[in-house]
Amino acid sequence: MSTLALPDVTEFKIELNREDNGRWLAAVKSLPGVMVYAATQEEAVSRVEVLALRRIADRLERGELDKVPAAVTFGRPA
Repeated sequence: MSTLALPDVTEFKIELNREDNGRWLAAVKSLPGVMVYAATQEEAVSRVEVLALRRIADRLERGELDKVPAAVTFGRPA
């Protein structure tokens, strides 16, 4: 098992795309599997932030992070 080194303050970039059917897709590419669909842009951003934090907590519990970051922020699209 390899560990991931995070700096004291970690910013994860959120990528947003709107599909042809109107749904919004939000993803944090640096965290595999962190991707959600939602009806609105705001809901997609909110849900992907929650999922990212859950993924970080899961990696901490599994010992996949070498330390806990002091802060986690999200770079929201403009």
